[in-house]
Amino acid sequence: MKVRELIQQARIDRIEAEILLADVLEVERAWLFAHGEDPVAEPALTLFIDHAKARLTGEPLAYVLGYRDFRSLRLGVNRHVLIPRRETEHLVEWAIERIDAGSRRVLDLGTGSGAIALACKSERPHAMLTAIDCSAEALACAEANARSLDMQVEWLESHWFEQLGGAQWDLVVSNPPYISASDAHLKQGDLPAEPDSALIGGQTGLESIEHIVEHAPEYLVSGGWLLFEHGFDQADAVTECMQDRGFQQITSRRDWSSQPRMTGGQWPH
Repeated sequence: MKVRELIQQARIDRIEAEILLADVLEVERAWLFAHGEDPVAEPALTLFIDHAKARLTGEPLAYVLGYRDFRSLRLGVNRHVLIPRRETEHLVEWAIERIDAGSRRVLDLGTGSGAIALACKSERPHAMLTAIDCSAEALACAEANARSLDMQVEWLESHWFEQLGGAQWDLVVSNPPYISASDAHLKQGDLPAEPDSALIGGQTGLESIEHIVEHAPEYLVSGGWLLFEHGFDQADAVTECMQDRGFQQITSRRDWSSQPRMTGGQWPH
């Protein structure tokens, strides 16, 4: 079958079909336009058909490809980790600002694929990153990404702070689960295929954030910072939670679509 015919008959979004076929053939998408009449030989043909079927049945494109690009990095992903989102790049930008201001020791809570920790390490190699996750499978994915990128990050299996002992950090950053267990969005888009443990923050969606805010001061140096990603409608609740715990200089920042998506504050000196 020819390139053009294969894309037309894929029964999935055309752009996604082009992305999948380009990936299978190990070419750029632009190559497909110039070679539409070229035949696609085995085993590329079979592999593309299998990938298109998986996408047609709801498998997220990133899982079918086996990777997601995040800032300057190509990260391996699978069903054990959340697919990195563009919104989280803003959290990395904020973390890098804090690193540049002197926060050299950084803890990434609930690292998943390692996106935040590895992006920070990539752009600020002098920073000392520790990343934790309660899922051994997620940590395996993150460690594989670190090896492929040749980056040194300390990876620890821990349910939030439980296995961290008496260590302290200058900066704690997290994209925790923050969706309510009853939220209808959990049945939409890629979310049904992603791990519930990386999405659902409890009945209200705020339970994981509240837990982190309560315990983070024990693991922050005096003057250290805590930065969160959260839901677009949770900024006020997160701010109030941090104020009640005693954090100062609390601010929220907006994402690409101008939604308040991140909140952070400083533990007092």
